[in-house]
Amino acid sequence: MLLKAFFDYLRYERGASENTIESYRSDLMAFESFFTGLDGDLTWKTIDIDVAREWVVRMMELGQKASSVQRRLSALRSFYRFLLKRGHVEHNPVQGLVAPKKERTLPTFIREEEMSRLLDREGMFDDSFEGRRDHLIIAMFYETGLRLSELIGLNMDSVDLTSQLLRVIGKGNKQRIVPFGDGLLHLINIYIGERASLTIEPGEPFFVSREGKRLKPAKVRVMVQKQLGLVTLQRKRSPHVLRHTFATSMLNHQADLQSVKELLGHEKLSTTEIYTHTTFEELKRVYRTAHPRA
Repeated sequence: MLLKAFFDYLRYERGASENTIESYRSDLMAFESFFTGLDGDLTWKTIDIDVAREWVVRMMELGQKASSVQRRLSALRSFYRFLLKRGHVEHNPVQGLVAPKKERTLPTFIREEEMSRLLDREGMFDDSFEGRRDHLIIAMFYETGLRLSELIGLNMDSVDLTSQLLRVIGKGNKQRIVPFGDGLLHLINIYIGERASLTIEPGEPFFVSREGKRLKPAKVRVMVQKQLGLVTLQRKRSPHVLRHTFATSMLNHQADLQSVKELLGHEKLSTTEIYTHTTFEELKRVYRTAHPRA
């Protein structure tokens, strides 16, 4: 009866979707099955925090992800808030119960030798307008760490050839300045020479199709996936992987974390810190490969 009352509340008072309600039902029924399995006399009104804590431990022992455990605890908390508000229980047995921390997946990146092979070996890009443009796009992702939306949003006046700077519009419409080196400048000049013969659409987009139109995100994603497939077998081969690769390479070559944060346009240093874990994993890989006793 208590569960039915809660589901009716979600459906008729909160306007929750049937998928949401079914998700709550699955999580709460899993917990009910757990506590009745512990002790047939336990009910929703008599369980305490120790029972809920034991459920969390059991889920973790069974190998469930922290994110799944967090979701189930969230359903349980919502249910008991409802019961407390309606006077069905006198206390919330899961109040104060700490959920396990969500796993942080390490960013995927392309190894430096693979990027060098793609960008420097003859024949990886053809001599057509599209080939020179795509070569520049891959190099710019790798050498500046731009997001896909930032790269295709560049206009001609965003690229300062004299100072070798990009004026980038990032998240929240915030502008940042990103420097680039001589190698990228060389590729930019080649591309601009090819681009000069095209009729460009209003707004002067920097990266364009042969018809002079600003590139679409999907076209760039497909191109990046194809080109990275020439040098790596890993499944993730996206523009964002190249952004991860930029950050990892910078830190592997002793760049300080604050500088990488500014270059990437991160709001918080904690967002950038995950790349320190990636570089540490790379160090361990090098050690295992190089040391005779590793």
